[in-house]
Amino acid sequence: MHTLRAPMLTVGLCMGDFVSGMHNRTDKTDVFSVCNAVGHVPVVHTLPEGEPVGGVTSLADELYVLRDKERDQVEVYHVISYRLQRCLTMPNVCLFEDMKSCEHYRCLYFADHIAKCIHRLDIQGAATRWAVNDIPAGISVNAAHNVVVTCDKPRKIKEFSSHGDLLRELTLPDDVISPWHAIQTRNGEFIVCHGLDGPGVGAVHRVCKITADGRGVIKSHGGRRGSDIGQYNRPSDLAVDNNESVFVADVLNRRVTLLSPSLDYIRHVVSPDDLKWLPFGLYLDVQRRRLYVTDNEYKFIGNYTRGRVVVFSV
Repeated sequence: MHTLRAPMLTVGLCMGDFVSGMHNRTDKTDVFSVCNAVGHVPVVHTLPEGEPVGGVTSLADELYVLRDKERDQVEVYHVISYRLQRCLTMPNVCLFEDMKSCEHYRCLYFADHIAKCIHRLDIQGAATRWAVNDIPAGISVNAAHNVVVTCDKPRKIKEFSSHGDLLRELTLPDDVISPWHAIQTRNGEFIVCHGLDGPGVGAVHRVCKITADGRGVIKSHGGRRGSDIGQYNRPSDLAVDNNESVFVADVLNRRVTLLSPSLDYIRHVVSPDDLKWLPFGLYLDVQRRRLYVTDNEYKFIGNYTRGRVVVFSV
């Protein structure tokens, strides 16, 4: 059994003006994001290398790290000391794709690629699951404490209650090819990252703001695959702060990009020099001002071999 799906990646394209520009901004960029935009974003800790990491999140004072292994897939660390507390084994799992947490319901959610379902694990250890009926690529939890599931091949977003009731299903615009992750904003719109190697429109790699009904693109950042500022090479995961500034995991460019709430470029907050491998996933702990980046080694198509979590102060 494997607990982490590797996407089909093709390795390729690998401040004075900023300060004056910030005074003219009309959007609300989070204060600590702006401060770090003009300074170095330091690494505060690195969790041990081991099996590939499929996700990282936290609940209360505990940090949860999803590993690709047969048992004890979820490592639980103290969120301050980073000491390993215990490990959890998820039953009846075929292939993990993502992991997110919900403070309201005190539980974890796991996307299962093979079984096409979402697993739910509460802090008492009770595990349940429900069918998605499409392959889930990424998950998030919205302000209503519902689970937002992104399905890449059919270009859909599905919203479920915490116990698996399908509340609605949205089909994204035709030019949003291979959506990997979606986060719903407070006003009901969606931030979506998408892009896959291939001819034509499939080669577009962007972060988009999508209307609440899923039918229209309000604004986008990115375009053709590349490594310049304003370009992405397989944007795979998102994190949003309290003011809805957006962190983007730009996998094959080996960096994390910070965008304003209106999707304007601010800066790269994580660079290739900060990583050993590829930044496939993100988790932002707003309260503690920590950005967790999953850093996985990728050796050939369809396989990650090792991984770790790098913790940045933002």
